[in-house]
Formats: sequence, C-alpha cells, structure tokens
Amino acid sequence: MLLRWIRQQLGFDPPHQSDTRTVYIANRFPQHGHYVPQRFADNRIISSKYTVWNFVPKNLFEQFRRIANFYFLIIFLVQLMIDTPTSPVTSGLPLFFVITVTAIKQGYEDWLRHKADNEVNGAPVFVVRSGSLVQTRSKNIRVGDIVRVAKDETFPVDLVLLSSDRAEGTCHITTTSLDGETNLKTHYSVPETLVSQSVSRLEALHAVVECQQPDADLYRFVGRITVTQQEEEIVRPIGPENLLLRGARLKNTKEIFGVAVYTGMESKMALNYKCKSQKRSAVEKSMNTFLLIYLGILLFEAILSTILKYAWQAEKKWDEPFYNQKTEQERNSSQILKFISDFLAFLVLYNFIIPISLYVTVEMQKFLGSFFIGWDLDLYHEESDQMAQVNTSDLNEELGQVEYVFTDKTGTLTENEMLFRECSINGIKYQEINGKLVHEGMTDDSPDGSVPPLSREELLFLKAVSLCHTVQISYEQPGDGPGNPFPNANGFSSQMEYYASSPDEKALVEATKRMGVTFIGSHGEVMEIKTFGKSEKYKLLHVLEFDATRRRMSVILQTPSGGKVLFTKGAESAVLPFTKSGEIDKTRVHVDEFALKGLRTLVVACRHFNVEEYEEVDRQLHEARAALQQREERLAEVFSFIEKDLELLGATGVEDKLQEKVQETIESLRLAGIKVWVLTGDKHETAVSVSLSCGHFHRTMNILELVQQKSDNECAEQLRQLARRIREDHVIQHGLVVDGASLSLALRGHEKLFMEVCKNCSAVLCCRMAPLQKAKVVRLLKTSPEKPITLAIGDGANDVSMIQEAHVGIGIMGKEGRQAVRNSDYAIARFRFLSKLLLVHGHFYYIRVATLVQYFFYKNVCFITPQFLYQFFCLFSQQTLYDSVYLTLYNICFTSLPILVYSLFEQQVHPHMLQSKPVLYRDISKNSLLSFKTFLYWTLLGFCHAFVFFFGSYILMGEDTSLMGNGQMFGNWTFGTLVFTVMVITVTLKLALETHFWTWMNHFVTWGSIAFYFIFSLFYGGIIWPFLHTQDMYFVFVQLLSSGSAWFAIIIILIACLFPDIIKKVIYRHLQPTSTQKSQMYSNRVVIGDDFIALQPLSRAKNQLGKIRWKRIRVQSAQNMTLLKAGAEGRTIGNC
Repeated sequence: MLLRWIRQQLGFDPPHQSDTRTVYIANRFPQHGHYVPQRFADNRIISSKYTVWNFVPKNLFEQFRRIANFYFLIIFLVQLMIDTPTSPVTSGLPLFFVITVTAIKQGYEDWLRHKADNEVNGAPVFVVRSGSLVQTRSKNIRVGDIVRVAKDETFPVDLVLLSSDRAEGTCHITTTSLDGETNLKTHYSVPETLVSQSVSRLEALHAVVECQQPDADLYRFVGRITVTQQEEEIVRPIGPENLLLRGARLKNTKEIFGVAVYTGMESKMALNYKCKSQKRSAVEKSMNTFLLIYLGILLFEAILSTILKYAWQAEKKWDEPFYNQKTEQERNSSQILKFISDFLAFLVLYNFIIPISLYVTVEMQKFLGSFFIGWDLDLYHEESDQMAQVNTSDLNEELGQVEYVFTDKTGTLTENEMLFRECSINGIKYQEINGKLVHEGMTDDSPDGSVPPLSREELLFLKAVSLCHTVQISYEQPGDGPGNPFPNANGFSSQMEYYASSPDEKALVEATKRMGVTFIGSHGEVMEIKTFGKSEKYKLLHVLEFDATRRRMSVILQTPSGGKVLFTKGAESAVLPFTKSGEIDKTRVHVDEFALKGLRTLVVACRHFNVEEYEEVDRQLHEARAALQQREERLAEVFSFIEKDLELLGATGVEDKLQEKVQETIESLRLAGIKVWVLTGDKHETAVSVSLSCGHFHRTMNILELVQQKSDNECAEQLRQLARRIREDHVIQHGLVVDGASLSLALRGHEKLFMEVCKNCSAVLCCRMAPLQKAKVVRLLKTSPEKPITLAIGDGANDVSMIQEAHVGIGIMGKEGRQAVRNSDYAIARFRFLSKLLLVHGHFYYIRVATLVQYFFYKNVCFITPQFLYQFFCLFSQQTLYDSVYLTLYNICFTSLPILVYSLFEQQVHPHMLQSKPVLYRDISKNSLLSFKTFLYWTLLGFCHAFVFFFGSYILMGEDTSLMGNGQMFGNWTFGTLVFTVMVITVTLKLALETHFWTWMNHFVTWGSIAFYFIFSLFYGGIIWPFLHTQDMYFVFVQLLSSGSAWFAIIIILIACLFPDIIKKVIYRHLQPTSTQKSQMYSNRVVIGDDFIALQPLSRAKNQLGKIRWKRIRVQSAQNMTLLKAGAEGRTIGNC
C-alpha cells in the first residue's frame, strides 16, 4: 500500500483505472465483502507551487536550470576547488544575491497563493452525516457526501443536484466566475430525488451515481443516477443541466441539497486552472544569443591568456625567476593538469564579462514596469469600471514588435449589444417601427397607436422566436405599494428583465415582447407566453442544445391544443439545407441582403410531429441521453434525425454596432506598419460589410475573394489567378476575403501560394472560421520564414486557441464570458485601447529593455577588458587588477540602480506624439535596437572605453608612480583603483547621455551612485577591517584622491571617452536624423494644447506650464486664445 501511495504521489500510478466512477450517495457502500471502494481526491484546492519542505530544493533546481546561474555556480565551485586569483566570494556573493532575490519574490508569490488556498479550504460548509446537518470545513468534504448550499453561496464542490426548496426541484445559478456569463441558468434534479427536501428524507435515500471520470470541459457531463425505491431500481440519465459546478453561485433559490461527485483538484474549475505555455519574447532570444557570443569571447580570452603564459614561460628566466622558486611537487606535476588549472584560473578571472545580474534586473524591470499598464487612466473604461490587466509581464517589450494583429469581430470590433432591425416572414421583409412589425418601405401611420392584427404566419414566427431560446427572467420587486407593478396593454410588468448567455437571444425575445408576443417565464416544464394579453402555456418536452458543429438549437414543445412541435433557429447554412417547405429562395435572398447591411442573421423553422413520430423521437432521445459511452456522438445522430423536413418560417436581422474609435484604431495600426487580419465566424456578406464600415477594408481597395472552393485543384487555380492579379496591378491596395472551407483546402497543400497572396494584401478577412482554424492561421503566419511577431485579440471562448497561439494574446473584457481574459497575456476593456497599448507602452517597453540589455553587456566589457590587458603587464600571472570587494559590488551596487530606473521611466518621445504619429512605431520594428549591428556598436564601444581607461591610467602611472607632492609612490592597487574609478563614473555618465526623460529619481540614482562609490571607497579603505584576510586597500583611495595628477587623469579620460560619443550623436542627429529624433525636436517646440498637457504626467505638465507662464499659447480646443496667468496654473493642473 505504501509503495502504491508513493507511486500515486509521483504521478506514475493514477488512482482511477476505469472510465467511469461510482458514487454512493451518503457513502452507503454495498455490504458484500468483495467491494473495494474507489479512491478519490480530497476537497483541498492547491494552487501553490511549493511547500515548506520542498521550497529550497525545488526553487534552487528551477533557478539553476537558467544557463547564467548554472554557469556562475560552476565558476564558484572552480574557485573553491583550485587556487584562483580571486576569492570565491567574488562569484558566490553576486550569485547568492540573484538567487536570494528571485527566491524571495517567488516565495512571496507562493505564500499569497497558500494564503488564498487556506481561505478557500477552511470555508465553513454544511453536510448531511449520520442523519443530521453538520458544519465542517470545505477541505473535509468527501465524494458521496450530501452538501447543503444556501442562497448566494458558492458551491464548494461539483454537485449533482438532488433537491431544492422549489416544488419542481429546480434552482438558478450564475457561472460568472467560471465563464463570465451573467445570465441565470436553470438546473434540474431528477423526479425521484426532488422530493427529498429534508435531512430525514435524504437519510432514507438509497441511490448511486455513475458518471465519467473528471473532465475539464465545463459544459460536458455524462452520467446516470440509479434510485432504489421499494426494491425497484429506477435509472435516470443526468447531464450538464444536473451538475452544479464548484465556483458557481446559487441565486433565487433558498437552499439546495446535492451529492459531491468531483472534489478538490478533480473539480472542473480546478481542472481549468491553466498553466500557460511559456512564451519567450524576441528580446529574450536576442539576450541568450548575445550571452553565447560573450561566452565565446570569454573562452577566447582565457585560452589566449593561457597560451601566452606558456609562450612567455618558455624562457627559463620567466618560468622560474630567482624570487619565485618552484617546489619539487610543482616541477613534477602534469603539464596537462597545469594547463587546465591555468585555463580555469583565467576563466574565473574574466568571468564577470557574463553579467549575472542582467536576468534579475530584467525580471525586476518587467515586473515593476507592468504596473504602468494597469495604472494608465487612458486604458481605464469608466462605463464598465474596468482597467487594463497584465496576466504576464514577460512579454511587455513584445508589444513594441507586433507586425500582424489577428482580431475577432463580434464583441471585439463591435459592442456585442444586439438590436433587432429587420426580419423576413414567409418571404416578406419587415422592420420594427415604434414597437410594431411593419412591411418594409411602409411607415407606422396608425393615428391611435393601435397594433394591426397579425397574420397566422407572422404570429407563428413571433411565437417560435419567443419560445426557442434559453433566456431566464428576473423579477424586480416594486417598492411603491399595492398599485405596482403597472401592467401595460400586453400584460407584462415593467420590472421584468431578461438574462441570456447570447446577446442575440436577448435582443430577439425583447423584440417579440415589444411586438405583442411576450415570454413570461418557465415554471418547471411549462413555458408561458402572452400574445396581446392572452396567456398560452406550452409544455417543454425536450431541448436540443446549441453546439458549434450543428450551429443551431431546437426545442420540442406540446402546444396548448396538445400537438407536438419543433422550433429551430440557427445559421442559414445550418438550417436552410434541412427545410422542405416555405419561401426558401426568397428568404435566402433576404438573408444575404441583411448580411450586406452588416446585420447578424438567424433562420427560424418548425416541424410538426404526429403521435407516432414523436414517440420515436422521444425514445431515441432517451436512449441517447442515458448512454454512458459515446453519448455526444449518439445525441448528434438523433438531433440530425429530428431536425429535418423543416418548414421555413423566416429569418431575423440583428445589428451589432461598432465600438467607439475602431476605425481610427485600425488606421493607426496600419500607419504603424501593422497588418490587421479579421477572423470571424460570421457569414461572408456580414463580415465584408463590417470590415468596410470599420475601415479594415477601404472603398478604394480591390477586394479579392477565395470563397466556396470545392476541390484542391479549384482552390490552387484560384490562388494562382489572385497572385497573378496582384503582380499585374502594383498601384491599387488589395484586400482578401477567404472563408473557412476554402481556407482548409488552401492550408492542405498550397500554404506557400496562400501565404504569398496574403502577404501582398493590405488587409485579410477570414469568415466562417472555426476556433481551431483561427489558431491555424496564426500559426501559419508565426512559422513563416520571416517569423513575424503576431498578436491575437478576442473576447470569447472561441478566441482562446488563437490568443494562446499568438506571440501576444489580448483578451477583451466583453460580454461573452471571461475565458479569453483568463487565457490572455493582457486584457483591455475596448479595442480602441490597443492603439495606446502598442504605440505607446509597447514602444517604451521595447526601448527600455533593449537599452538595458545592450548597456549591461557594454558595462561588463568595460569592467573586464582592463583585467585582460593587465595580464600583458604582469607576465600572465593571473594577478587581479581590482580588489575583490570591487569585483563583487560593481554589478550589485555601483552600476545597478541607474539602469533599473532608466528602464522604468525612459521616454524618448512624448506619449501624445507616439499616438499622433503611428509611423514612429516602424523605427523600432523587427527588433532593430537589438540587431547585430547595434550589438556590435555597444560591444566595440565597451572595448574602446576599456582601452582608454587602462592605457590612459597607464600613461599617467606607467613610467613614474610618484604622483604625490612628497614623492611617495603608488602601487598596483592604486593603479587598479584609478581604472575602476574612471570606469564607474564613465559608464554612469554614458547612461546619462542616453537618458531623454529626466525625473528626480533619475537624478537621485545617477549622481547618488557616483557619490555612493566615493563614500563607500573612503569608508572601506579608511578602516582596518579585522575580518578581512588582507588589508590591500587600506588608505589607497584616500591617497589617490590626494593626488592632483589623479584628478586631472580622471577628467581627461572621461572627456576622451564621452566627447567622441557626444560629437557622433550631434552629427547623426543633424545629418541623418531618424523619425524619432525629428519628433523629439518637434515636441520641444512651445506649441502646447490642453489635450497635450493633460496627457502628460502631472510633474511634466506643471513644468511645461511653468515655462510658458505669461506667454501667449495656442489652446487646441473650442476656446479662443488666452493668456495663462500665474494664478491660473493650479486650476489648470487640477482640471488636467
């Protein structure tokens, strides 16, 4: 048993061997001796990564998987094992610092997860045990326990509903925390258990639930419940409508009882905890490439130094000088081992060329920098009270490299707020005017506001629309006494509100309500409508749920007269092929016309059953729903059998209006060099119409089509024709429209041809797309030879695969749930915010991180190259140039903060300018700031500065080391300290030259770092430290600063290093300015608008207003030119 438990903990022996699980309600197991209970997970939720026992080993293992950390660990171990020129502390302390900082950050994040887990697992719950209701903690619930949940409480486990306080055994729930849907959903209990509404009755219940093993699909549940009554077993099928998911909330129901079937980490909510695939940014990939190049430089320097050492020692006088005689053991030791030992010693001496603190600085920059997105008020949506959200900070700089944007249409470009506009009934088009159904082209001219009588076809159509749905109703309790609610002519209350998972359904039911056919609600199996005040009750016999494959949903009802009728609604391609009567051709034409206007279309049909047909339908549905194996496939077959031979009733056209500033956003992205692809499931005509209205397609654009292709050959020929047309016409911009079926053919064997056509088009629209096809299109572009950076944006569950596939995934906080937001890297409330997210934040993040990476390599080249050059002057004896404390603190203290602050606040161009001139985004595209040319420039600059540091100091001290007035001589530690001092000041001032946006924090860390170095060196060299092995630096720094020659050398070397850099910047800025530099000069002009000032940080706005005080400025608003006086400054800032 112990061995099996260990194997289960390690994941080698999963506890569930069968495809189904058997749950005995109230844990009443069979009494026969050979029954072996199944093992189930407990109800603890574990989102944490570590425990107290495994934190140290697990965290260390994860950190040392990072190449740089592992490399420094090896260097540290080498220093411990062999006699090296530097102390092991020089490698060990920085490594310890980086490991500790990262471990503290990860440990704190995991502690927060533990804290959240403990709150959830310790929540009080009520369960039925031993005939009474017992309070316990959530983590103690077991599979088979009967759990009581009260109104507005959250379900602590996945429960099969047994009973509720309602007579019909139903309850209403909301699943907002699971899928974001705010509508009330009705769940049902089986007839045999719904009467068990008390603890005593539940104690007497003998029942067994058989269901599938845990599955992450929220909408899939297959099982059956066997209830034993009077020694007779009654079997009932149970499905998603009987399952109450953990995380959902009970509404409009006093209490329910349910049996726990999935607990803890096996609940559907826990199985949907997604470990996002690790996305790596282009900057990180470049960084790793540069690290490998520097590793090559390190190995080259170490090998060259080792070879030159032995070449030098070939002469006897240098191999064993009189002052350094070898021991007998040294003379007899192996030459190969000596060579390896010397090589490792040089490796240790030069190892700081690899910047260990680069990773931790980049991590801190990304983590802290990500807060700016959430804090940006321009990305805050006031109406929904939602601010931008960052789910991963690893991709901030990738926002500045996007080349392709793939966007969904509904809910992303549009509001997903549906408004009924038109319909077609029996081949005649109608529109709604003042709540009345009017023939197209006619006006509402009834003087008394009366409603004209409806024909039989019109009434049947409205009844079908008002009954074929899954809408729920919430009644607000009026507070004005017995006179309320005031029913209107149609007999419905003004306090009635519809809730629907689909905005289309809600719009259609509200439309029929305005036209006189009102859906009153569902009571058990009864659906009630009022037709012009006359109540009609229909018995709901079956619901044929909507699914993405069929693209339609149906209900089977018993009419008040006793007849059986099927109402179906769905996409025209999913309904029209199955109709056999009605005005099919006219309706098809009307559907196309609706689509051309940009309306979303649905087709409505019905079918009447005779007694024999319905009995056969009922039998087949019951058998399919009771099946434990292949239930979905069997149901699909039965649904196809039922939904045929339909009578066409008509079609609806619903408008989904565009979001604000969509057209401007798409145009900005296009000017920035970003190609926009729209991927939608809508039909061809609707998608093209919306593309034209939102500016994705221009009216002057030549629209090419790849639609309705039937075969591979036909598709290939069409693609060749399109490619020929594009080649022949170079002037006109082209837009491509492709549908899902044609796309499947194009991707099957003509990918290169398809990609050639797409890349030559300014805009691409893919319609009739399945969710997986969206992901395939993104992957196709992502893996093309050019490897462009892709971004996908959407708001629904059908966009999740596309969002996860793209380099950067953005979720819209819309009305189709929260799946897209949960699976995205970033989340915003509206599509228009994408413009600032990319053009401003993306631009800033990329420039900051790119400069951070290049600067880190530059300052480490400056650091180690003098050490390498020094070996030529000390016979390659591995003598260190710098003191060990300086080696240790250079990256940790002396040069770390200025670059971190720069990487958080730098702005090369004002945000307003970046948004108003999207073309500036092109300056940083294709990873231009981390190109090999730029990398080479920074590396060579580092080598040049290092040569100046070393030889400048050498010229000063090489011939005469008596730099003091009294003739006192300096030694090698003074020489090294002089080089180090010049280096710290130069690399800090070099960053100051690169800084365009100065804040008080930049000033503080820049001048503070230099001051800290001087103060520290005076303190370190001014005291004899008893715990130090040697006192090499005692009074060295004080003596150095006492020499006027040293100060003169420092100033001359600084000028020699930085002056050429300044000259280069000035010349390039005036002779070959980039677009960014031109914008910098333009933005410095004193022409400021009120919007311009309002977009700035408060401190900068005050500064700008301070500079132009008492000057006449142009206020770019509706106001006239005015004079800003001193007293108005505070009010202006307040208004900003």
